[in-house]
Amino acid sequence: MPTIALVDDDQNILTSVSISFEAEGFKTQTYTDGHSALEGLAMDPPDLAIFDIKMPRMDGMELLRRFRATSNLPVIFLTSKDEEIDELFGLKMGADDFIKKPFSQKLLVERVKAILRRGQARAQSPSAPSNTADDSNLMKRGRLEMDTERHTCTWTGKEVTLTVTEFLILQTLAHRPGVVKSRDSLMDAAYDDQVYVDDRTIDSHIKRLRKKFKRVDDSFDMIETLYGIGYKLKEGL
Repeated sequence: MPTIALVDDDQNILTSVSISFEAEGFKTQTYTDGHSALEGLAMDPPDLAIFDIKMPRMDGMELLRRFRATSNLPVIFLTSKDEEIDELFGLKMGADDFIKKPFSQKLLVERVKAILRRGQARAQSPSAPSNTADDSNLMKRGRLEMDTERHTCTWTGKEVTLTVTEFLILQTLAHRPGVVKSRDSLMDAAYDDQVYVDDRTIDSHIKRLRKKFKRVDDSFDMIETLYGIGYKLKEGL
């Protein structure tokens, strides 16, 4: 029975999210501020932690920075902010995903399950030498390279930092360049158990993917929109 730690200064969110996780068979730990969370997480480590970013005294970014000094447990951020720099900074610090407020609690539970499953799969798979990538985990499409085990992505050799959801969407597009993927198929790839999200959610992820690739290559235009149908990754990357 996995344990999920919830850190948020909003007691209503702590209560409602705890109920959702416990209904799915998880144990929960709750903390209302970063200081108490840091101490509690060290004394009783969970399997995954969820941090709100905007908290008094110690925000989620600072909490993650200190937490990462001693732990590699997966962390999801809850944020109401729209500034993409926060997301990029958080991912580079070691966050595993971002969920925007207001959020679907069912979606949050499914993202947690997906991250925990990936962690279990990595733990069960044989370790490759630290300086050698396992070719079975690598997807190379011209200038694009994705490592599904390490959850890394590069374009022309430059790292592109992606959330879990963005990585899964891009992986689906890259599996067969030139083949159009409908929004429904991208939803199925990115959200487990057919969790409902509307078309605009996928469109938003695609928009953010394009922005992130343009940061490393201003000429990037490899994700093509077919209006009314879906998206595809251009051939000949």
